[in-house]
Amino acid sequence: MSEVSFANLLAVAAVAFVAPLVARAIPGASVPSPVLELLAGVALGPAGLGLVEVDAAVRALATLGVSFLLFLAGMEIELPRLRGPLLRLSGVNYVVSFALALAAAGALHALDVIINPVLVGIVVSATSLGLVVPVLKDAGESQTSFGQLVIGAASVAEFAPIVLVSLFFSVQPASLPTKLLLLLALVVLVAIAVAVLALGRRSARVADSLLGLQDTSAQIRVRGATLLLLALVVAAADFRVDAILGAFLAGTLLSVVDRARDADLGHFRAKLEAVGHGLLVPVFWVTTGLNFDVGALTSSPQALLRVPLFVALLLLVRGAPALLYRSVVGAARSVAAGLLQATSLTFIAVTTTIGLELEELTRANAAALVAAGLVSVLVFPAVALGLLRRPSAPSAGEETL
Repeated sequence: MSEVSFANLLAVAAVAFVAPLVARAIPGASVPSPVLELLAGVALGPAGLGLVEVDAAVRALATLGVSFLLFLAGMEIELPRLRGPLLRLSGVNYVVSFALALAAAGALHALDVIINPVLVGIVVSATSLGLVVPVLKDAGESQTSFGQLVIGAASVAEFAPIVLVSLFFSVQPASLPTKLLLLLALVVLVAIAVAVLALGRRSARVADSLLGLQDTSAQIRVRGATLLLLALVVAAADFRVDAILGAFLAGTLLSVVDRARDADLGHFRAKLEAVGHGLLVPVFWVTTGLNFDVGALTSSPQALLRVPLFVALLLLVRGAPALLYRSVVGAARSVAAGLLQATSLTFIAVTTTIGLELEELTRANAAALVAAGLVSVLVFPAVALGLLRRPSAPSAGEETL
């Protein structure tokens, strides 16, 4: 049996440790740690100094990292809040976004800029919920009507693109009608799992066992969550849809079943975030940087110009539909909402990998999309936060959401 080296993983872990410290030390700026982790991967990887490479150990943890990242993203979605006018407005917002995305991507395809307009349209129609929520919390807006509107729209724009990519661009071979039937079967399986878990919670014996073991070395709730994540990832692959959908559904399922206060569950969610953001997710971000193809991006002026092109596309597709909120939250806040909706990196990083594997994206376009995502994360939330911190009276319709 060949010996596994952990030297590259050690370097990745060092980057993961240093990046948040550097982000915190930057004066007057709010730079998300994943951005620095990705950039450090670029600098240390084959495109930079060539000191670190993606070997078997790094690749394995990065795969677990992306699954855990989408699992935690699914946990951010609060389905009970997505109903009534909020759900309708969020749904209309995404439909308009997707229509704009397909139209713009179709034009780029006609100009031979991209290979597959549907894939690019799905990619630019997504929002990174996990990056938007902290900004709203910093602004004290996460529980306001405005904040709930943006969170609702971001939730729809995270869930829908994952489903669409799993249906149309899964690495699992199957026809679309077959995938639709298998997706329905997967949904039924998830519904059964929800029912079983809900019944288990009502059992006094099961509840006592979970309560007794949740803060011991068994960490039974964390083990159960990991089992659920892996089970749905494997099930998604068996149902011929992408594993990213299984990971996301596992997190959403858990958010539905365990809605109690975190303190009552032994700070369960905090423990899951510690496993994810403390160990696995940073490996994914650094690995994304290690795989980033700088050469393809800088091979020609045309390739480099695709970065601002895709940034503009994000603003058009996800920012412009926020004008629908103007009568509800006012002009300035609708602009802030548009900027937050246009903030996307997680889904871009995951989906460009799938696109490259399926040969539906060129390496230059994949790199340009990731670079555009980095720009959106660095610029859009900061500008939105500035707009939200301006003193202004809430609009008359804001309280009615």
